[in-house]
Amino acid sequence: PYEGNSFMEVFALALVHDAVAMAKPLIALVDQLTHFADHVQGPSAAPVDPAPEAIPLADPSGAPSSASPANGAGLDMSPWALFMKADIVVKAVMGVLLLASVLSWAIIIGKWARLSGARAAADKFEQVFWSGRSLDDVYAQLQARNEHHPMAHVFVVGMREWKRSFDAGHLSAGLLPSVKDRIYRVMNVAIVREVTRMERSLGFLATVGVNATFIGLFGTVWGIMNSFRQIAASHDTSLAVVAPGIAEALFATAMGLLAAIPASVAYNHLSTSVGRLAGRLEGFSDEFAAILSRQLDEKAR
Repeated sequence: PYEGNSFMEVFALALVHDAVAMAKPLIALVDQLTHFADHVQGPSAAPVDPAPEAIPLADPSGAPSSASPANGAGLDMSPWALFMKADIVVKAVMGVLLLASVLSWAIIIGKWARLSGARAAADKFEQVFWSGRSLDDVYAQLQARNEHHPMAHVFVVGMREWKRSFDAGHLSAGLLPSVKDRIYRVMNVAIVREVTRMERSLGFLATVGVNATFIGLFGTVWGIMNSFRQIAASHDTSLAVVAPGIAEALFATAMGLLAAIPASVAYNHLSTSVGRLAGRLEGFSDEFAAILSRQLDEKAR
């Protein structure tokens, strides 16, 4: 009967035939076990309606009941409570943002105080410098007071290089260009070092200002995911179930904004202040280099 068919088709049909033959006894055994279980099991008891739940009476005074948390009256939404009830990931996000905010404010206060002091010291120094006193007297006064503000440092390194040029005795006219170049270079190096010192830690403010919001947003997304899981597990969408998780998630975003906004504003302001002070130092350096160059020309004659 299988003449003309391939060997594989014949083999497949044989396997199907054997499988059907083996399945028939198993089906019969399952059917017998089912009938036996039906005979052994006793008659089921008639269903009994559950006792009706007591309906709480309304307060005749009209005051809302505090025992029902569905209206959210008993929920603690304080920042500390939101932090303590948050998931471990959300707590880690809040901790990172809190630490970043504290460090940012420490940098902001420190940099503001230092830049304000540098501006005040520069104003005082320029009054002394342009008062008509000799450069040697101003240099000796700074050395005695041991002042370390940026403009004084630029002046000291320029005067030190100028004095070293005359330690060997008379300076020939052929060496004047190299001496002027050295004085100009050492003052430029001093300016770069002072600006670098003033710009230190400003990069941290820029990083916090850019990334703190996204870190808080990550905590928000994670908190909302946890809230959805709690809703699915409890099969309850009341305010008492939904509100805590959503509040924790939004609190993470709020902390991100509280860390990012002051850091971003302070970074822009402090960067502008550092740039202005750097330009002021460069202007003083050019004027001071011109004065020293004029005195070198007079000494070389």
